Amino acid sequence: MWAVSPGYVWSLEIRPERLVDSHRLVSDRQHVTPMGSSRHVWLITGVAALATVALVAGVIIGRHLGNHKPAAAVVPPTALAADFARLETTLHAVVAIAVSAVGAGQTPMTLGQWQSGPAWSTIKVPLVIAALREQRPPVVTDAMTAAITESDNAAAESIWARLGDPATAAHKVDDILRQTGDPTNVQSQKVRPEFSAFGQTAWALVDQARFISVAMCDRANAPIFALMGRVQPDQSWGIGSVPGSRFKGGWGPSPTGSYLVRQMGVLAAPNGLIAVALAAQPASGSFEDGTAALTEMATWLTSHLSALPAGHCAD
Repeated sequence: MWAVSPGYVWSLEIRPERLVDSHRLVSDRQHVTPMGSSRHVWLITGVAALATVALVAGVIIGRHLGNHKPAAAVVPPTALAADFARLETTLHAVVAIAVSAVGAGQTPMTLGQWQSGPAWSTIKVPLVIAALREQRPPVVTDAMTAAITESDNAAAESIWARLGDPATAAHKVDDILRQTGDPTNVQSQKVRPEFSAFGQTAWALVDQARFISVAMCDRANAPIFALMGRVQPDQSWGIGSVPGSRFKGGWGPSPTGSYLVRQMGVLAAPNGLIAVALAAQPASGSFEDGTAALTEMATWLTSHLSALPAGHCAD
């Protein structure tokens, strides 16, 4: 077990649960019937009505696209920024790191150019926390374990379904984010039919670091952070290569097939605990190059721990 502060130790209780596979996704298609020139007036009226409906729908759906501007971040010391810039030139990827001391009221420090993109499987952390809060008593299920330690998509979809209809589920995960001061809106609509709705949430790196820094210190989340210390070896790249880390990765292709690879978690430093979020979009577009970049960045982090903000959870 990993002691966070005196008297604060992770605990874990697991209850078996049968996993439910997600249903097959089918894209909806619209069919348009041609209209004769004699119905020109009706066409204009119909277009106007559809425009109104589209505007209203856009407002509703827009709530879930996470279009807010990334929160302000701390400017890193000049020497640290220059050292990271040297690392960037070797990675052949657009990358970034956001780091923060753990605890409430922290402003993350950022390094690199990448800012925001799909959460992919990193969103499974607040999703599983939301599901844990629904349990009476709060115990970790097999589906929760699989979603975090294996990044099992069917398990995550089953958890999402149990939270209610898509809008309700999104609001419940939103609530978990709000408790940490993260303004991100969880996507409830399937914007890419082949992927989960929640995985396409636009999650800024600086907001992700803020979330993990506060969530880490909430005792109710201890079982989930314990799971983040048990991620399978084949997913232990990036900060997963650092002994004692708690982490969750996420990855997926853009519509053109280029991968984004990201990760968030907590590192132990001599002077406390560090919340970390990092991301890489390799020039090659390959998943392997993305994970390799994250591992290089994790190595850089471990060699600069004393220069990074660190803290302790309040008793």
